[in-house]
This record gives sequence, structure tokens and C-alpha cells, in this order.
Amino acid sequence: TPPVPEEKTHKVNRMFGNGLRPQVWKEFVTRFNIKNISEFYGATEGNSNIVNNENKVGAVGFVGVIEPKWLQELLLPLMLIKVDPVTREPIRNQNGLCIRCEPGEPGEFVGKIVRGDPIKEFNGYKNKEETKKKVMSDVMVKGDLYFRSGDILVMDEFGWLYFKDRAGDTFRWKGENVSTAEVEVIVSKAFDQVGVVAYGVQIPGYEGRAGMVCLQTSFESIDLESGLEFINNQLPGYARPLFYRFSEDLDITGTYKLKKSKLMEEGLEVSNIKDKIMFFDTKHQKFEVLTASLYDSIKQMSVRL
Repeated sequence: TPPVPEEKTHKVNRMFGNGLRPQVWKEFVTRFNIKNISEFYGATEGNSNIVNNENKVGAVGFVGVIEPKWLQELLLPLMLIKVDPVTREPIRNQNGLCIRCEPGEPGEFVGKIVRGDPIKEFNGYKNKEETKKKVMSDVMVKGDLYFRSGDILVMDEFGWLYFKDRAGDTFRWKGENVSTAEVEVIVSKAFDQVGVVAYGVQIPGYEGRAGMVCLQTSFESIDLESGLEFINNQLPGYARPLFYRFSEDLDITGTYKLKKSKLMEEGLEVSNIKDKIMFFDTKHQKFEVLTASLYDSIKQMSVRL
């Protein structure tokens, strides 16, 4: 939407919310003349809620750096721990305890559960199995319990935290880990901030998952060739999407995020998908409509990925 003068003629001093992408943060506050942005992060039922009230571009919150570590665990027991990006299992040391991330290292955000504490408590869900999935034990000491956010964050040397990816969304392709959040940001920017869902699809005969994106728009409104150069310049080869799906009707969550579970289930079964899907042939550097016969050729490896 083209800018208009009325965008700046308001009395809004601060906006409070979550999910403002770092890539559009500065452009947004400049265009709409918003002096203050308060970005918060957390879950209603969780105990790991943080906030950025200092206009730190891109940060979802702040925990600071408290030394020694035992004091931070006592005062503000929130931290990032190393996990396998694909399996989500925590990476443990020789004593069976979790490994705290250093500044710049991505890890899952967790918060210590303290029974009876109104802030640090986690009461769980009605479904006991779902509750178990959100609790991690033996994190810093044997027998302790921590709430799992399910998100991968990165902390800088000052204690500012930045969202990186949703744990479990990362997939492997050509021996490398692909961050779906990173792909979504780049592809969206390449096509004028269109809504994008990125995910990996399994293809028989191939190890890992091939990159696929679904764009929340019609095929006719997008010039794939124009955005390709930007994507190639911003993403490494293994992270570049090979399949582009177009759908104007995508399901959203209660917090207005695009859902990807149904898209992942449908994969590349074009016979069951009404939306147009384009395949990028890396060998010939061109786009082709993904048909059932072309998909068969890919599965038979006569067309290589």
C-alpha cells in the first residue's frame, strides 16, 4: 500500500504487542511515526515471559547478564539451552545436564519451574501428555524442572534476546539445518512483504526435506523471476526453496500466524492439491509448473534436485 500523509497524523505514542519482524521494524516506525515500540514474548500458561521496553530493534525481550550464574538462576532463572535443531532433544554434558548457550549461540528458551511461586509456577494442561512435552528435567541440577518455550532464541552479550525459529520447524537438507523463520522473512521481503509459510517436504529417495514455501497470494500477482535474484543473494543454496505454492486462503492461529501443519501434511501430492505449485529447476535455472508427471520424474530422480 502506498504511503499517505494521514499515516503520521495521529497521537499514538506507543504500540505494545508481539511479532514485529526485525526486517520491517525501522521502516514501520518511520513510516507511521511511532515513537515507542514495546515488544513482548511469552505464553499465557508459561513462566518465561519477557519484554523489550527500550525500543531495541528486533529484540523480543531482555534478561540481562548476571554474574555469577547461580545468582541469575536464583533471581531470574531464564536461559537458553542447546538442543538438536531437528529432534528438539536437549544436548547434555557428561553429567547428563543441559548446556547453557553462550552469547550468539541459538538455543531453546526455558524458565525454571518453582512450585508455589506465582510467577515461576507451571500448572500444565488438562492433557497430561501435552504437559510432559512442555517440561524438561535435569537442566542445571539433577531433579530440577524447566518450562520449555518451544522456541529457538539468540542472546547477545548484553542480555537482549532475539527470536530465531520455532523448535521443530527447522529441517535438514543437503546435510545442513534450514531455519524456516529465516526463509520466510527473506521470501516475504523478495515479494513485497507477502505472507509466507516455509517448511520442508519429504521426497522418496532423498535424505532430509526439500525446501517449500506457500505464498498467501495468487500466482498471477507474483513475478517469481524478479524475486529470485534477491533470494539467491540472501540465502545459501541449501536453504533456497525449490517449490513455491500459491494460496490466497491460508488458515491462521489465534495470534494471527499462518498455520503450516496442513501444508506439511499435503506435501507435494499435486493430485490432491488445487493450488498452483511451481518447481525451480536448479540445473536449468528456470521455473516449471509442478504436474503429477513432473513429480513422478523427481521421485524417480530423472529430474534431480
